[in-house]
Amino acid sequence: MARIKHMAVKTADVPKLGDFYKNVFGLKEVSRGKRSIYLSDGYINMAILPAEGGPEGMHHFGFEVEDPQKMADSALEAGAQQGPRDLPRDGRFAEVFIKDPAGQRVDLSQQGWKT
Repeated sequence: MARIKHMAVKTADVPKLGDFYKNVFGLKEVSRGKRSIYLSDGYINMAILPAEGGPEGMHHFGFEVEDPQKMADSALEAGAQQGPRDLPRDGRFAEVFIKDPAGQRVDLSQQGWKT
């Protein structure tokens, strides 16, 4: 069974939004990038990413699955759109992503995300 393990939001002020979720909801910081902060409640990881002039809000969410490509193929058969096949393999990205029929990005990863 697939499990939601990751979500990412974009914001104009990464530190401010990170502090908000840490102070209000008690999320713990598990990692920090040059311009991003990664939080967790122990089950689900939340990436706070810079909006870089684009829209703020939900950017994507991710499922941990047994076989990312098999799940992507099933999603495509059900009406999803394929994401790029060649993503960097440096740990910043899921193995594969699709866009659901409404256009929402959905990451698929066998590794999961650090919580």
